[in-house]
Amino acid sequence: MPISAEFRRPFPEQVAFFRNKLNLPTTRSGQITRDQNDAAFVVAGATKADLLADLRGAVDDAISNGQSLGEFRRQFNEIVSKRGWTGWTGEGSKAGRAWRTRLIYKTNLDTSYAAGRWQQMTDPDVVRLRPYWRYVHNTIENPRVQHQRWDNLVLPAGHPWFNAHYPPNGFGCNCGVETLNERGLRRLGKDGPDTAPNDGTYEHVDNTTGEVVTVPNGVQPGWDYAPGQTATERAIAARLNRLDSVEAAIARENVAQLVEAPLFNRFFNGEMRGEFPVAVVPPVERQVLGAESPVVLLSQQSLTAHRARHPEIGINDYRRVQQLLDDGEVYRMPNDPGRLIYLIIEGVTYRAALKRTEDGKKNYFLTLFKSRTDQPPPGAERLR
Repeated sequence: MPISAEFRRPFPEQVAFFRNKLNLPTTRSGQITRDQNDAAFVVAGATKADLLADLRGAVDDAISNGQSLGEFRRQFNEIVSKRGWTGWTGEGSKAGRAWRTRLIYKTNLDTSYAAGRWQQMTDPDVVRLRPYWRYVHNTIENPRVQHQRWDNLVLPAGHPWFNAHYPPNGFGCNCGVETLNERGLRRLGKDGPDTAPNDGTYEHVDNTTGEVVTVPNGVQPGWDYAPGQTATERAIAARLNRLDSVEAAIARENVAQLVEAPLFNRFFNGEMRGEFPVAVVPPVERQVLGAESPVVLLSQQSLTAHRARHPEIGINDYRRVQQLLDDGEVYRMPNDPGRLIYLIIEGVTYRAALKRTEDGKKNYFLTLFKSRTDQPPPGAERLR
């Protein structure tokens, strides 16, 4: 279904994405690009706060109440007249005004819709039931050949290809993405997901700044990002902050969802900075460690170092960290009471380490590798 058919049926994630933006004055087009648009509402050339606030209100009305392009144009004309905004691109002709208002209207509706869908489709429950994403070409007027080639391309949910190809992939692009289950995959005549295409890249030079950027073929400069992806990451960070203050059972449920979500794939592949929650400390060890937070964090810095030293350890091994903490043998080093060593044997022996920060606030997962021996470190004291 074309995205335009959805505009009169706004959904909470779409509205929330737009309303979480901050108004940002800009003097020209292109000052804010790619995923910076997830956090900022801009209208090129609009620098005054009251003008931006009024324009934002008109766009919000279009998104949340399904206002038509004609109604948005009426509001736009009233606002620029009221605020005395002149000299903006497109002002000089009827065709120019029509183009500019359509650009503002459609870009904000398209990207907010796409961002809301990203949040819905990356929900762990949705991914579990519908683990595939299908690219859908919808543009009838002036279709892009590359987008037509991507029509019916099916990849695993959250596949890295979508980081730079998640539609819209340019101004006026009406393409979309839908989720699929196994039955839907078979209806397309596919036994499994496709291989992500490699269509190459091209260089784009910003005429104003002279900056050269590399963009995937088929994607317009500045559109090689997934609307809503960084907003989802900020939501994950906010969710993580809340986990420190909830009871362990609730924290455990939330962490389990996050570890199984496509977002963890991105973290594992080094596409996200910062820290990711991978487990919750069991009660006995939490008393021993004494950290304020029940959550175990894995830093991107540690993960990168782990993977360099132990390339045999994959993402599924890291998804077993909670099981490791729950079922493994646990040892404490007498000379380092804030550090615990875990072992587990299920045909394979893992060795892992967990450490409380010196300020006693957090727990960090230090290392994970497969060991040739099931013997604990010399002098280690077994806790359970």
